[in-house]
Amino acid sequence: MNCLNECATNRRDFLKAAGLGAAAAGTLLVPSPLAGASSVARQLTAEEKLSRIASSCWPPRYLFKSIGGRTPSRETVAMKEKYGEITMLDFPQWTKDTYPGVYHLDLWSDVFGDVTDPSQYIETKFERNGRTFSSYRWNPAAPSSRKWLEKLCFNIEKTKTVCQHISNNAPQNLADPDDEKRKEGIRTAKIWMDAAAVLRAKTMRASTGVSGTRIMPEATPHESGYPKNDKIVIYLKQCIESFKELADYGAKVGVKITIENHWGLCANPMNIRIIMDEVNHPYCECTPDFGNWEHEYHLFHGLEAVMPYTHTHVHAKYWDRWKTPEKDWNDIARCVSILNAHRFKGTICLEYEQGPWDGVEGSKRLMRDVLAAL
Repeated sequence: MNCLNECATNRRDFLKAAGLGAAAAGTLLVPSPLAGASSVARQLTAEEKLSRIASSCWPPRYLFKSIGGRTPSRETVAMKEKYGEITMLDFPQWTKDTYPGVYHLDLWSDVFGDVTDPSQYIETKFERNGRTFSSYRWNPAAPSSRKWLEKLCFNIEKTKTVCQHISNNAPQNLADPDDEKRKEGIRTAKIWMDAAAVLRAKTMRASTGVSGTRIMPEATPHESGYPKNDKIVIYLKQCIESFKELADYGAKVGVKITIENHWGLCANPMNIRIIMDEVNHPYCECTPDFGNWEHEYHLFHGLEAVMPYTHTHVHAKYWDRWKTPEKDWNDIARCVSILNAHRFKGTICLEYEQGPWDGVEGSKRLMRDVLAAL
């Protein structure tokens, strides 16, 4: 796999030197034996294309065993009847069985751990509609969790798969004006980055939210006569400080911290660019998602805007949220062409969201469309 990465780097340099753009992005350029300056183009092989794909825990999330004794939804019951039940320890082999030829993994934080061992989890109680509920977060720092992590490492190595990325929901409030909440989010992120380093993950996502809302404030009237948005400046400042600290920590442990368009500040691609430029660190980059935007035009122009900061991993997505009576805005080929135009050579994760197929069927269709566009 090191050879694949080396080949990918050489390919980018060669394309750049040759002055070739999007038309050549889906091909490998091979020097001609007849002339040192000339070259011939060839399409990526099926194996080379598969080396660019990563599975995701999100589409088959209903298959995972859960903690807390909640009543399973009808969708969960139907999926488990059709495909069976798995844990994260099963996921590496499940990936190889479900997507033949794929060996990169995108692991979701919410399905980490042994659900039969409460010592691995932190319970948090919250109120909703007058009722008290409990949520459980896997705690990477618990001794029992570290032992479980060793088992996951063993299964990844045994199956010859690779942990490419962790999609992490655990670190919270990294843009919060309350410094105590923000620092707790940083502490949580660092513990998870330690776990990511054990798994040899290249990148880990952390969200850019604040407590209590996923929607950012708009500008309000100002005495100068022109609207102003003072509140979002505070959020941006806090978020920039958080990601600077996490990027510095990532450099120490060998894991890049990434920002995904995952609600909060980063539902807006301009905010992502601001944070990236202000952090300005080789261990902070983007992990864009094809579908997690707030309106249709962001699907392509938002992706285009953040590609200069995207080097390792992206999330391909189909989501019927973007299918209107007039048009289906889900355009995997167009999104992949944007990646190609930017000579992106990282992994493309199959994060099917929702639509006419179940998570497994949808992710397979998504893989077909991505491979066709590479």
